[in-house]
Amino acid sequence: MKLLQITDIHLTTPGNTISGRDPNANFQRALDHAMVLHSDAEALFITGDLSDWGECEDYVRLKEMLAPLPLPVHLCIGNHDDRPTMLSVFPELAGHGGFVHRVVPLSLGHAIVLDTWGPETHAGHFCEARAAWLNEQLSTLPGPVWLFMHHNPVPTGIGPMDEIMLLDADRFTETIRPHREKIAHIFHGHCHLPLNGSLLGIPFSAPRGTNHAGWPDFGAERLLSSADLTEAYAAIFATPETAMIHMVEYGYEGEIRGEGSPDYATWNKLTMVR
Repeated sequence: MKLLQITDIHLTTPGNTISGRDPNANFQRALDHAMVLHSDAEALFITGDLSDWGECEDYVRLKEMLAPLPLPVHLCIGNHDDRPTMLSVFPELAGHGGFVHRVVPLSLGHAIVLDTWGPETHAGHFCEARAAWLNEQLSTLPGPVWLFMHHNPVPTGIGPMDEIMLLDADRFTETIRPHREKIAHIFHGHCHLPLNGSLLGIPFSAPRGTNHAGWPDFGAERLLSSADLTEAYAAIFATPETAMIHMVEYGYEGEIRGEGSPDYATWNKLTMVR
């Protein structure tokens, strides 16, 4: 099974930039790059912050940009989004209780798209209603299950970032605890950082994002930090026994060198590029 994850696209009014970068152009570049190499993926998941200011025009533009793609696209909601506005353009995404959550059948198990949005806050939320819905799905579905969400459920160790993580992380943890054996992976965004780790033994990961990049400033006390790092998305390869997650830095424009053949017999000081 091959899946794609794109996160934190932050679409905004055409002509506007974020950190000197054009989010609309960078998202289109991500789509173009992914479709050249990974058009055989069975689904694309975009894990939130679809719009920078939750504006209707951004969601309309997003729908237009996604229309030509040859694969299904599943959208998460992020803290920069606005749920009522998003659902006005994508009404089919309204799930039980009005949340933007759904179950997606895959060739290898199922994906669950989670809603961690809350109004007028950048932090993530996972209320009792969402917990009850997720528990019902996990109790019913056979494994493996792949969870997609916006907010990180585990602290990063970066003070300002952890103020806006999933605040109901304890509720989320206790909800998935009885089902941890069937959850194969948790994918999130939000941090604009390449992250990986585990929760209850369940691996999680996040790619950087398609526009502005974060920076892990572990001494920060008040402000989030950014850096001029290249844009990225994730390519996910999975079998019943394995999962490999690549962060594809499609925005890199430097040289790519061929170092030599993987054939050990050809490795020597005269032919290897060093």
